[in-house]
Amino acid sequence: MDLMDSVHSEDGQAEDGASSGERQPLPVGATELEQAILAKLDDDKAQDIVLIDLRGKSPMTDAMIVASGRSHRHVGAIADHLLRLFKEQGLGKVKVEGLPHCDWVLLDAGDVIVHLFRPEVRTFYNIEKIWAVDSAHRGGPVRG
Repeated sequence: MDLMDSVHSEDGQAEDGASSGERQPLPVGATELEQAILAKLDDDKAQDIVLIDLRGKSPMTDAMIVASGRSHRHVGAIADHLLRLFKEQGLGKVKVEGLPHCDWVLLDAGDVIVHLFRPEVRTFYNIEKIWAVDSAHRGGPVRG
C-alpha cells in the first residue's frame, strides 16, 4: 500500500478560488476519526488533501493529513471546524499550533495529526517530501 491513497486537488483553480477542473476523490481513512476529518475538510473546501499512513512507520502518530486553505481566514476557519469536530468526537484537548497567524496550523489529536497550510507556505515547507509522498500541489517529481 502506498503512503498516499489518493489526492483531492483543484489543479485548475483560478486566483479567485474558482475551479475549472473536476475534483479528484478524497483519500480513504482507515479509522472513523480519519474519515470524519477528511469529510470535514471536503465540506470546508480544503484543497489538495493528502492522507499519509504512518502505521508501523512512526511512533508519534498513525496518520498525518495535510491540506491547504486559500487564505489566512480559510485556514483559520478550517482549523476551527476541525477543533469542533474533535470536541464532538470526545477529543477536547487537541494540541494546536499556529492558530493566531494561520499560515500553517498543526492540530495534534494523538492518532491523527492535521497540517493546514496556505498554498505558498505549503510549497515552501514541502512537508510531503519528508514522507516521500508526491502531491498534486507541486509541479512534479523532485530529481536529485
